[in-house]
Amino acid sequence: MESPRHLAFPRAVLLALAALAFAPPLHAQQHPSALSDTEIEQVREARYYPNDCIVLFIKFADLRVKEIQDLYAHPRRPGREQDTHDLLEQFTSIADELADNLDDYAPRHADLRRALPKLLVAADRWASAIKSPPDDDAYSVSRKIALESIRDLREDATQLAADQEAWFKAHPPSKQPKEGEPAPPIDIPR
Repeated sequence: MESPRHLAFPRAVLLALAALAFAPPLHAQQHPSALSDTEIEQVREARYYPNDCIVLFIKFADLRVKEIQDLYAHPRRPGREQDTHDLLEQFTSIADELADNLDDYAPRHADLRRALPKLLVAADRWASAIKSPPDDDAYSVSRKIALESIRDLREDATQLAADQEAWFKAHPPSKQPKEGEPAPPIDIPR
């Protein structure tokens, strides 16, 4: 028969493993979305309509940029620099998600010719707005990353617009939706 001392070690290990398994995740492990639950639902609904989806991401990025501008349009309040940092992080996440969507739509030749010019105009607007707050160490890295995301997004959108123009010139769509009518849905493999 084993002594109680030999049983104490495996029990302690098992208890420690059980505690780790059921412990809530640490804050650093959580990856909160830059989008609210309502925004995520809007993206899900628009996902099958490429132009609408791209315009929706533009709207979400515009909202974050507007919040940054509002922080500096009013008298300074405590925590403004941290709020700027957080909004820049959210903006970058949204811009990266938008770039991922462009990457998904491009090989399928989804017609994005209406949304891409809006995206290019928005990218210039975003870059200007993100450069406007005064320099601060609290958000300088986040601002640099956001500006790099905008630059990459602008380059991708410019290239995609040229590719789309050439593709649709060689392969005209069978039916153009009328003004105000949604584009036909695309098939997204699961």
